[in-house]
Amino acid sequence: MSETANLQHKVGAYSLPIIATLALILVLQYAQSVLIPVVLGVLISYALSPLVGSLARLHIPRTIGAAIALILLVGGLGFGTYALSDEAMSIVSNVPEAARRIRERVAEHQRQKSGVLSQVQEAAKELEKTADVATKPEEDPRSRSRQIQRVEVVEPSFRASDYLWMGGVGLFGFVGQFTVIMFLVYFLLVTGDLYKRKFVKIAGPTLTRKRVTLQILDDINSQIEGFIKVQVLTSVIVAVATGVALWWFGVENYAMWGLLSGLFNSIPYLGPVVVTFGLGIVTFMQFDDLLKSTYVCAVAFAITSLEGFLLTPALMGRASQMNPVAIFIGLLFWTWVWGVWGTVLAVPMLMMFKAICDHVEDLKPLGELLGD
Repeated sequence: MSETANLQHKVGAYSLPIIATLALILVLQYAQSVLIPVVLGVLISYALSPLVGSLARLHIPRTIGAAIALILLVGGLGFGTYALSDEAMSIVSNVPEAARRIRERVAEHQRQKSGVLSQVQEAAKELEKTADVATKPEEDPRSRSRQIQRVEVVEPSFRASDYLWMGGVGLFGFVGQFTVIMFLVYFLLVTGDLYKRKFVKIAGPTLTRKRVTLQILDDINSQIEGFIKVQVLTSVIVAVATGVALWWFGVENYAMWGLLSGLFNSIPYLGPVVVTFGLGIVTFMQFDDLLKSTYVCAVAFAITSLEGFLLTPALMGRASQMNPVAIFIGLLFWTWVWGVWGTVLAVPMLMMFKAICDHVEDLKPLGELLGD
């Protein structure tokens, strides 16, 4: 009887955390339209807080300093978008020509498939027809009148206008979300460390719990700020190095591709692969030379690889480093939960989770699994 009670106690002890974890995942998926802007706002506020703090030390009120930081951010994004709009439109305008050339090459390849393989396929078709005739049962003349006519359902052709309309609706939604995030960033910058003090206050009556809460918040702040600084620095280095390399190879729109390389560099593993694949298609369509396209892709991938394996580990703190397996699994998990935004936010979310695990006794094994 005691063994049965002990087993029931263990099942109950393990089932409750599992149920709570599944419920948390469902909440994350269901509330992603609210949680994603909040996480983005927090990360942007971390990136802009040093500037607002510097302005505050110059006796500029935080309300004005936060407004100045947001104006600089939005102005920089607007100027960059306007400056690179011509190159972006050039890339978009080359899409039909690229599609036409790919279609011509596929058609040419199909016309050239007249070797042994095509002859074997033709022979197989003839043998299949012969087998069908040999095994076909005799047809009853009375059943000819009852033959069912086959009807072919023709799917509607591709309509680019539908996708353009959906893209326009998505653009309006993006502008709305961006506005909400900017308001949130402004309020977070104005309040400063208000919520940090509130978390410490509500942590509990004991000094130990307050101290642990303060350590967790300080670690999250330092790791996220360090991560953002390193990410911005490495993305700029990757963008400049890739742009210069593409200019040396004579690739068109090298500035835009350099910027895309820097932006996608923030996505571990998948970002460099996406940019390399896109560069492979663009350079092959431009130069019509497979060897030169391979050189361009290899150089671009080497730049991101050297940054990921040498520069970033050297700049990141020891406590912020995580092992590649944990990052890859976290990338898969957050992509499954939040889609594309989960892919972008996976690393900072893992860093915050690791900072919590490192200071909570029951979660320290998870922190050890995430660590490098």
